[in-house]
Order: sequence, then structure tokens, then C-alpha cells
Amino acid sequence: MAVPLNQFSLHFWGVRGSIATPGEATVRYGGNTPCIEMRCHGRRLIFDAGTGLRVLGQHLLKEMPVDADIFFTHSHWDHIQGFPFFIPAFVPGNTFRIHGKNAPNGATIRQRLETQMLDPNFPVPLQVMGSTLTFHPLDTCEEIDLGDGVQIETGKLNHPGGAVGYRVSWDDRVIVYATDTEHFPDRLDQNLLHLSRNADILVIDATYTDQEYWSKTTSKVGWGHSTWEEAVKIAIAANVKKLVIFHHDPLRTDSELDQIGTNVQAVFPNSLIAKEGMCLEL
Repeated sequence: MAVPLNQFSLHFWGVRGSIATPGEATVRYGGNTPCIEMRCHGRRLIFDAGTGLRVLGQHLLKEMPVDADIFFTHSHWDHIQGFPFFIPAFVPGNTFRIHGKNAPNGATIRQRLETQMLDPNFPVPLQVMGSTLTFHPLDTCEEIDLGDGVQIETGKLNHPGGAVGYRVSWDDRVIVYATDTEHFPDRLDQNLLHLSRNADILVIDATYTDQEYWSKTTSKVGWGHSTWEEAVKIAIAANVKKLVIFHHDPLRTDSELDQIGTNVQAVFPNSLIAKEGMCLEL
């Protein structure tokens, strides 16, 4: 089913970081790992393939044939582990263009997706997928023209092994997806500021609080993730209109996310905590 030409929307299918967390304490915000979908001027754009991609796949079975672009920030397991369970990729007649930066060791995104589906890790290899899959390397600081005014700009994120942030623009409207990324202790990340400039919506890694990040006993420095306090600094400095806190710590309960939402809104009123099933329209 085609995406309407006048639509630019953002859908959250997985919002949790590091590992999926089903259970009573995560029911309201969700426990699936990262996957978001943008429907932009006739195009379907999918970002990351965490366990949330499985849920998106079930939804797309009602809208076949499916034609979509899948963009990866990086290939840490929580961002690729849903791909083997993405049912539309097994269905002939569907088409997926897969984009990702080469790993530091030179491995392509295709090689990394294939590797996790090799025996004994998984019983079904990628080659069994019956849809049309094409693979496209990308780099940071790259501009991709998808046609009809839909543009994607990539940016470098501060994460072990590297990660790519995405700025999607159409008709003067902009959504930025920036996960996984760690702030610098002494300055704002200029790459992230540039990527986020004047965005209508910024979806950003804010896994921790400042207190957790700087803890003397359980420090998170160097783990590749940021805090909601630093996310607010970026949003203010980049003149962002709406801030969405994303990539929730697997230990974070619904009630704790409620409190973080209250804290964020106190300093940046136009903000939200990412929640599975949430949809934002531009």
C-alpha cells in the first residue's frame, strides 16, 4: 500500500536500548529495541532493525506489496536483531533497499546481517528471504536525494565503533534521528548540532540521567550513550521545535520514565518520552 504524497509522519515501533525488556514494568512505554518508521511524501523509510522491526513487519503484512528503504545507524545487536524476524522480507513482491555504513573492519551491512543469520546462530540464512533486497553503502556527512524533494543528510555520531545519524527533510519540514551517541564532557557535539539544526522533531539518545552517567561506582562514561540533560542542551542550542527522548535504559521502568518526562518538560516543554505505538505528524 502506497504512502500518501502529502504525509510526513513518524512512528515508533521499538524505543528501548541494549536489550529487549518485556515485563510488567515496561508495558506502557514498551520493551522492544530500536526501530522507527517515517512515512514521507509517498515513501516508507525505516530506521534500525531492533526487535521493534518484527512488530512493524506484522503491521506491514496488511499493506503489501511493501516498498521501503531501511537505514541502519550501526550494527550493534540491539539495532539488527529484529531483521531475521521481519516477515515482509521473506515475501516475494516486496522490495527493500538497505543502507548502512561499513564497519571499522570493512564489513558491509549485508555481511553483518548475513553473519547473524548463519548457523548456529539462526536456522534460516538471509538468502531464503524472498523479497527483492538491494544493499547500498553510505558514509557520514553524505546527502541522499530520494526524489520529489525528499532529502536525507547523514552525520557522524559519537559511539564505539561509529554510528550514523539521519536528518530527513521534505517541504521545509525536518525530522532528525540521532541514536546511539555520547556527549562530550566539555563541549556540545558540533556534528550533532549541525545535524539537528532547526529540526521540527529531534529523536535523540538519552539513555541515562546525569547522575547515572557520572556515578562514581557505576559510571557510564565511554559506553556510547547520553543523558536527557545533555539532550535538552542540544535541543536548545540547535533550535529544535520538539524533543523526543529515546533509547531507554533496559533497567528503566514506566514510572521512572514518567518522572523523566516531567523533568524534561520542566526545562523543555515541547518534549516527549518515546513510546511504542506513538505517532507524530508534521
